[in-house]
Amino acid sequence: MKTDSVIKILFIENSVEDAEQIITLLRNAGVAVRPARATTTEQIHTALDELGPDLVLFNPNVNGLPLRNVAQQIEASARDIALIACVSKIDDQGVADMFQDGVQGVASRSQPKQLITVIKREFDSLNTRRQVRRLEAALRESERRCDALLDSSNDPIAYVHEGMHVRANRSYLDTFGYADDEDLLGLPVLDLIGPTDAEAFKNLLRALSRGEKAEYRLELHARRADGSTFPAAAEFTHATFEGETCLQIVFRRQQVDPALVEQLQRDAVTGLFNRARTLEYIDHAVAAASEGRKGQTLLLIEPDNWAPIVNGIGLGKADELLAAFAHRVSMQLGQEDVAGLLGDHTIGVILHTESDEAIRTWISDLQQTISREIFDLGTQSITLCTSIGGSLLGEKNANTEMLLNQASQALRSAQSQGGHRSELHDPAAREKADAERERNWLGLLRQALTQNEFVLYHQQSISLQDAEGDYSEILLRMNGPQGEVLPGFFMPIAEKNGLNAEIDRWVLNQAIAALKSREKLGFPTTFFIKLTSDSMQPKANLLPWLDRTLKQANLKNGRLVLEMTESKVVTMLRPAQEFITAWKQLGGFFALEQFGSGLNSFQLLNHIDADYLKIDRSFMADLPQHPENQKKITEICQQAHEMKRMAVAEWVEDAASTSLLFACGVDFVQGNFLQEPQPLVVNV
Repeated sequence: MKTDSVIKILFIENSVEDAEQIITLLRNAGVAVRPARATTTEQIHTALDELGPDLVLFNPNVNGLPLRNVAQQIEASARDIALIACVSKIDDQGVADMFQDGVQGVASRSQPKQLITVIKREFDSLNTRRQVRRLEAALRESERRCDALLDSSNDPIAYVHEGMHVRANRSYLDTFGYADDEDLLGLPVLDLIGPTDAEAFKNLLRALSRGEKAEYRLELHARRADGSTFPAAAEFTHATFEGETCLQIVFRRQQVDPALVEQLQRDAVTGLFNRARTLEYIDHAVAAASEGRKGQTLLLIEPDNWAPIVNGIGLGKADELLAAFAHRVSMQLGQEDVAGLLGDHTIGVILHTESDEAIRTWISDLQQTISREIFDLGTQSITLCTSIGGSLLGEKNANTEMLLNQASQALRSAQSQGGHRSELHDPAAREKADAERERNWLGLLRQALTQNEFVLYHQQSISLQDAEGDYSEILLRMNGPQGEVLPGFFMPIAEKNGLNAEIDRWVLNQAIAALKSREKLGFPTTFFIKLTSDSMQPKANLLPWLDRTLKQANLKNGRLVLEMTESKVVTMLRPAQEFITAWKQLGGFFALEQFGSGLNSFQLLNHIDADYLKIDRSFMADLPQHPENQKKITEICQQAHEMKRMAVAEWVEDAASTSLLFACGVDFVQGNFLQEPQPLVVNV
């Protein structure tokens, strides 16, 4: 499941608290939720129209709503919606009855992990069904266009099933001297091959039909209906015709020098295959994997610190260095392996080897070979290290885009750990790799705390209601081995290892110093600073430290706005309430992030005294195209103003959204469209 997907869930549930508990479980598991609740048939009908839910979570104990009737109502809506029964206890007969009544899944309230797994699974299945429908529609359109292109093409093209012609275009008929389709359909394609090439052609067809590795191009002599022959090249592609798998064969007369064709498919600098040809080889490897072939791996190889190296040697020598680097990679290739240039300095290798150990040995040997090599560039001599990321190819990831993304992520992860490393995407070894990566990042985090390797940015929040002063959000980054790293990558590791409170204190200390310097320069500023749940616990002892630090800085009250997400505050309501009350006694302000994402967010304000409500970012996506989101934002702003709170809209994407948010009554807007985050200057 994509981590940034928002699941729209309709709760058919008597208790708001029970529904909120499930929402909190999901959000703590990293699942974004857009909820609604219904307890009557009329409310279900309204929610199906207005929310358009992805999932319906049904409590069988809701009075007056039989499960079968709910399933029929969902069916009548003509929408693909997964119905999940959320029960207190699972028993075999009850599960069987519920599936017979129309549910797609059964989840236990008393087993949170099982509940989350069922919801994620049904949402993934729903997205798969939607994707299949889109692909089926795209396939039908593609087949229609291909059929039209086939008839208009000057290339002789035919479709062959089990060695027999099932479709051919006009150019094919003319090339081989047949008057119409009736003369060709059902004719073995071997009848059109010269006798000297018949055996090779037959063996190739047999290999392709079994999914074995084979060339997709064969030079031969083709035979016309009158018995004459002509030199041609047959090119093969797996295809379907009227729902049956078959081969598309294009016969091209040999009018181009094959050596010239080969030359055009090579990169001029490195001599490797160019990007287009390399992607073709990857497509062929993926096709073979989808038919059961094993032992293929895609590797992405890059020299470490390429940009600084090029700056040092000059652009004039960059091509020479890249060519030498590519040559070292080529020397390592086996007979079946393929290498090509996929980016400016990214080499892609399709490695054919059966064992994981052999892959790792190949990678290690290449890295050692390159690191020991001295590259002579005129009067300069340099050494290189290389990072390698890859993905084992099998049926489950037999998709070119997915394979490239997996290999690319593995490469970036290897580089982020300092370079001269390698990482392979392998689901069987994921837990071990994750543990090793976490150990590395934990060491980097501790180093960042002791050596001040964190970095702060600020992003301005623009007032739509002419508020005085400057307002900015503080954003945290960390200096990693290969550049700055976003908190979404390292903060979960920090939380798991109890470093959150220490990081919070570092951020607050730097922000207070920056506020102090701005006050001296006559630029009064208010900073919004995210706080983790660890800092709200009494054992963190944050408030006494904040009190002392703020007094030493001699800042005016209200310059710091601490903020936390609504879902986090709900899960720790009592300590959050005590912390916020004490913080406000010190003159501080508080903001709730991701506000409006719960079933009854304003009810939370009965317990949490928040000054700013930062509206959930899911409402901002393509705001001009979603009037229901505009209506929801207007309602939030109206209630906020009635309660003397201010509303903030984050992640604003365009000018049209800004105008709409002003009309909705939003007090502040923030987003990259309005201002990119800027480095925070701290003068201590």
